[in-house]
Amino acid sequence: MTAEDARGPGSDQLPPARYAFPRHTWKEIVQLLVNLPMTLVGFVYVVVFVSVGLSLAVTVVGLPVLAIGLRGARLLGRAERARARKLLGLRVEEPSRLPWRTGEGFLSRLWTELRDPVAWRTTLYSFIRLPWGIASFVVSLTGLFTFWPVLPFVARGLANGDRAMVRGFLSPSDTLERRIAELESDRGVVVDTAAADLRRIERDLHDGAQARLVALAMGLGLAKEKLLEDPETAARMVDEAHGEVKLALQELRDLARGIHPAVLTDRGLDAALSSVASRCTVPVKVTADLPARPAEAIEGIAYFTVSELLQNVSKHSGASSASVDVWRAGDRLLIQVADDGRGGASLDGGSGMAGLADRLGAVDGLFVIESPVGGPTTITAELPWRDREPAAARNRAGRAVGR
Repeated sequence: MTAEDARGPGSDQLPPARYAFPRHTWKEIVQLLVNLPMTLVGFVYVVVFVSVGLSLAVTVVGLPVLAIGLRGARLLGRAERARARKLLGLRVEEPSRLPWRTGEGFLSRLWTELRDPVAWRTTLYSFIRLPWGIASFVVSLTGLFTFWPVLPFVARGLANGDRAMVRGFLSPSDTLERRIAELESDRGVVVDTAAADLRRIERDLHDGAQARLVALAMGLGLAKEKLLEDPETAARMVDEAHGEVKLALQELRDLARGIHPAVLTDRGLDAALSSVASRCTVPVKVTADLPARPAEAIEGIAYFTVSELLQNVSKHSGASSASVDVWRAGDRLLIQVADDGRGGASLDGGSGMAGLADRLGAVDGLFVIESPVGGPTTITAELPWRDREPAAARNRAGRAVGR
């Protein structure tokens, strides 16, 4: 009986393949066969843009050309990571984007691109891959026609080499590149915040205390002229100038409190937050459980965070009561501001929440809003606890600087 007779009449079932490979093996073989064209493209691209960019580096055109080439290298890396995910089943994330900042100039952007570690590692990957790409292509292609039974084992070994190279050169480094990108972004936030604060102080001085002092000087000048010929008018003008002095002093105190309140420096966060709460239009209960004082910078950020949140409670919440809780948990300082108002607070609500989140993020802090429509609202801020530098250490440092 023949094999055809055994299958029965009219049967179109084929016999099982003699050397059937699993699906993942075929994917690895495709990966190895595609290595040759991909490595050729990458090698030629890298050699051309590096040689052209470096040769023109002495001119104005060279560095922009090199930056454009590095941007293209990032695209090559993205294609290689996609290929590794599709054919090798490799879980590899995309690296962080370049940390652009709004209003950044051409030279600053150029420098950011020229020192992009992701692009340079992709460049090195494309340059050294040529021998490996040729070898893996030749071995896998030869195996398809000669040592077919052992090809799955050979393909697995070569594919593992590909996996190692992708992990080593193209995978993002959580401890380096992502942290660098975060620090670059945080630095931009700190710089922008500091610039905005300086503009606010300048505006308040110009429009407030400075204007009052100018008016005071003019009033006293007129009073001096009238002192002999019209003493009563001069006395009235001096009284008015005295009132202007009081107002100018109050504005200067408010401005100084906005920079760094004296109560925070002298008595700490608990007393400073109680002072802020007393100025809120809503009754506020303050609870502080702080066994020690954190660093001055952390105290300042915590104070201004609570101050701005309580201003929002006064202006926008419609609440009848609020609370402020501050405590230390391990190496973190936690702040929670709650109110029984109408809710609906969000980062994009135009009440300064996004700015607070950026400021806290710049010092490795967190900012969480829970504010359903209808209330209540609970906002939690978390800051790193940094111990206050002892006075003796500050004095020693000051003496060392003085020497």
